[in-house]
Amino acid sequence: MTSDPAGLTASDYLDGAREMTAADRPYLAHLLAEEAARRTTDPATAAGIRAGFPDPTATREETD
Repeated sequence: MTSDPAGLTASDYLDGAREMTAADRPYLAHLLAEEAARRTTDPATAAGIRAGFPDPTATREETD
């Protein structure tokens, strides 16, 4: 992997998103996945990436 952000690919960002999910960092995972989706040319693939890493601040969990 490169240290220059301009040289990173969608796959690099998606790998980072998976690592952040494993580290229980959902917001960072969401941000990395969003960048991966932006760098993806296929709209269906981008939508799938976004669906896999939803914004944790936009979802609520109901409690009693």
